[in-house]
This record gives sequence, C-alpha cells and structure tokens, in this order.
Amino acid sequence: MSASAVHSLWTTAATAAEPISKIDAPKIEYGQLSPALIVIGAAVIGVLVEAFVPRKSRYYAQVFVAVVALAAAFAAVVALAAGGYGTTKAHIAAMGAIAVDGPALFLQGTILLAGLLGVFTFAERRLDPEAHGNRVDAFAAQASAVPGSDSEKAAVKAGFTTTEVFPLLLFAISGMLVFPAANDLLTLFVALEVFSLPLYLLCAVARRKRLMSQEAAVKYFLLGAFASAFTLFGIALLYGYAGSMSYATIAHVVDGTVTDLDPALAGTMGNDVLLLIGTALVVMGLLFKVGAVPFHMWTPDVYQGAPTPVTGFMAAATKVAAFGALLRLLYVVLPGLRWDWRPVMWAVAIVTMLGGAIVAITQTDIKRLLAYSSIAHAGFILAGVIATSPDGVSSVLFYLGAYSFVTIGAFAVVTLVRDAGGEATHLSKWAGLGRRSPLVAAVFAVFLLAFAGIPLTSGFAGKFAVFKAAAEGGAGALVVVGVISSAIAAFFYIRVIVLMFFSEPKPEGPTVAVPSPLTMTAIAAGVAVTLVLGVAPQYFLNLASQAGVFVR
Repeated sequence: MSASAVHSLWTTAATAAEPISKIDAPKIEYGQLSPALIVIGAAVIGVLVEAFVPRKSRYYAQVFVAVVALAAAFAAVVALAAGGYGTTKAHIAAMGAIAVDGPALFLQGTILLAGLLGVFTFAERRLDPEAHGNRVDAFAAQASAVPGSDSEKAAVKAGFTTTEVFPLLLFAISGMLVFPAANDLLTLFVALEVFSLPLYLLCAVARRKRLMSQEAAVKYFLLGAFASAFTLFGIALLYGYAGSMSYATIAHVVDGTVTDLDPALAGTMGNDVLLLIGTALVVMGLLFKVGAVPFHMWTPDVYQGAPTPVTGFMAAATKVAAFGALLRLLYVVLPGLRWDWRPVMWAVAIVTMLGGAIVAITQTDIKRLLAYSSIAHAGFILAGVIATSPDGVSSVLFYLGAYSFVTIGAFAVVTLVRDAGGEATHLSKWAGLGRRSPLVAAVFAVFLLAFAGIPLTSGFAGKFAVFKAAAEGGAGALVVVGVISSAIAAFFYIRVIVLMFFSEPKPEGPTVAVPSPLTMTAIAAGVAVTLVLGVAPQYFLNLASQAGVFVR
C-alpha cells in the first residue's frame, strides 16, 4: 500500500471519529494519600542530607528526619481514620490507583509504628565497643569498600558511618504503605519494587560478618528478581484476560458482570487459562514476599546474614505489607474465583505451618530459628486468609499488628547478646543467660512465649482469632493442623527458655551489652504491646473488625 493511500486512510479515520476532547488533568486527593507522601518526601530530604550536610552531623539529622516523618505519617493515618475514611467515607483515590479504606489504614498504621521502632534499632550506637574514639552502629563504615581491605580500615579509623540506611528505610516504608492499598496491578508492582530494592541494599551493609551479609543480599536480590518477574508476567496475563489493570474491572470480568465491553477485546477477554495462570503467578510473587513454603528458601539465609536491625524490621513490616496486598487481591479481585484458589491456599498453608515448625527444631542459630518461626507464622496467618469472611480479614489484621511488635522486640534483644566477634547468635552461647542477665532473658522469654501462642500474650489472642475465623469459614481441618504445628513450634521456643534459665553459664560466654534508650524503647514497646494485646485484646479486635471491610 502506498504512503499516500495510508495517509488518506488516517485522514478519513480521523474525520469519521468524534472530535478529540481535551485531556482532563488527573485528580489526586493529596490529603488522603498524605501518609505515603510524607514518608516519600522525607526519604528525598534524607538523600539531600547525605549530599549537603557535613559528615559529622548526618547521623543526627537523618534520625531526626526519619522519626519526625514516621510520627507525622502515623498522625495522618489516625486523622484519616478519625475522619471516617476507614468506614463510611472509604473510597478509591488517585484516579483508581489507591484504595483508602479500613484495611489499608490499619496496615499503614502498623507499618509506620514498626518502621518507627525499626529506626530506633537502626540508630543504636552503644552496643559495639568504640572504634578509634567513635561510636559505631550495626552498619558498615563504608558500604562500597571491599570487606577487610585497607580502604575499609581507613573508613573505620576515620569514623565514617553509613547514614544512607535511614533514607533507604524510608523509601522501603513508603513502598510498603502503597502496597496493601494498591487498587490496580501496575501500582501494586511499582510499590513492590519501591520497597524491595532498598531492602536488598540494607541486607548488604552489616559492619561485622560483611561477606555473609553481602551473600544474603545477593540471594535476596536474585530470588526477589525472580519473584518480581513472575508477578509481572502474571499481571500481563491478567491484563490480557480482563483488558484492564484495575481491580474493579478484573473482578467484574471474573464475575461476568462487566457491562461496557470493548468489541476489540471481546474475542480474548474471559479466557480462563489467562485468568488462572495470571492469578497463580501474581499470588506466587506475594507468597514469596510473605515467606510461605515453597517460596521460603531465601528467608533463613537472608535473616541470618542481614544486619539484625534490618532483619527485625524486614520480618515485621514486609509481612504486614505483603499479607495486606494478598488479602486485597483475593477478597476484592478474585472472590468469584474462590473455589479455584482456596484448595491451593489450603495446601500452601499446611506445608508452611508444618515446614516452618519442623525445620526450626533443627536450627542452632537464633536468627535462623526465628526465620523458620516466621515461616510457620506465615502459615498461621494464611489460615485466616482462607476463611474468606469479614472475621478472616479482621483476624489477619490483628495478628499482623501483634506479630510485628513481637518480632521487632525479639530481634532487638538478639542484638544485645554479644561476644568478641559481635552478636552471639549461636544457641549454645545463650546457655545460662538467665543467670547472667535475668532481665534480658525474661524479656526474650516473653517474646518466645508470644510466638508460641501461650495465653496472656498477644500471640495467643492472634492465633485464637485466626483459627476461630478459619473454623467458622469451614476450614476446621486446617485449624487441627495449625494446632499441631503450634505444639511443635512451642517445643523449640520452650527449649530456648530452658537453655537460658536452667543451664549453667559458660565462663567464656557472651556478655549482654547495655543499649541506649533507643533500643530500650523498641524492646519496651514490644513487651508492652505483647502483654496488652494478650491480657485485654478486645478493644484492638474491635478496631480490626471495624477496619476489616474492603472498599470495592
């Protein structure tokens, strides 16, 4: 066909079509998106602090910016919830990209509080002995220096510190705030990358055991890239299935209630193969983030190798964000596909609960033990996801809130037990800790009992809520498996308590460092939340059930 003929086709098509109306400017509700916007703004300020503030003052400036931003963002979440955006005014903001509703606000509040405690543990500078007259933290003096090289020694001698960890933490939190609130697949993917990439970097910057830390980061990056690729491919297939990225449109196509069908898409739309494979791939990406079996292989290595403050933050906040996104995907987009995804989730939940609990028994490193424990907890939370009821959503929200504080507190305690090589994470070194330092051992015992789900701790209230929702949702058999794996898990938690209190301390055993008020605050908050949610959980259960309704 000649160029002139093509041109005449274009001109006739243009004249035949409607006149093009002017493009509307996007309508963004900045007030309702303020929690995420505050954190992103602070992260950008943190980058500028790295560029322009003298090296001596950066640490204080960064900690100040991070704490103020997270506190302000949390205040914004509370203000939105008080303004009714969690209940009556819940709606879809930012032109369909972000949902402002109860679950989103509840999870954002949890992530912000976890992030605030995370900042406190990141900022701890009293645990390691001073190097050349300078206080040091858990992060490498110069992250770009080769471990053990002269440039690294020179950086330590000069008193350098990696203060970039604070803006990285804020970027990660900003992605996590958007992730459970995303209301289309593209926003979901962008948020996933925004919070994953800073975490890959944070895993690599440990001051001690540099090579192990870098190995953890590489493993996490490679496997995370695989998971992201699966997610992206699944998003492409779902787009092919529904002709839209929007959760609402996909849900309408799944239910068969779609009204304005594009004739060009009608031929390919509604192809169930695209729907099933696309759903499987997106859900696989989310299960990787929560650390469910069989997508859990990165968890123990990364938790062990990453700097412990990073591990604590990551273990708490990533789970909250990823479960929030998983709940929204399954409850808002795919309720019409429930008969297809429930059996798969049953299988995943069972192998996750049992796998995490059984393998944890064999662990000799306290961080690996907590990693397998977190895998088992992912299985318990999945039981609540499977319930497919309003109680299921609220029980998962409550469990995530309770779990995140216990986790950060437990990893903060791990940072305190030290020997000449840094943190003493081998279990044999914890023997007799209760005689040497009764308070630290008692606090750690409280966290372990909460993980085990012993009554009067938040873990019991959370597990009870999740199992009750699952049983009422017709997953009684799953609850039986959950109780059995809880019993198995209780064994290794109690074993650590017995080791701490009923073993003789070794003469060359580790010492317990005295932390600054920052870490003390993080641990105290963990203990307080654990006990309050365990003794009087009703107010928070009611809060979670009020927040448990997704906007559609």
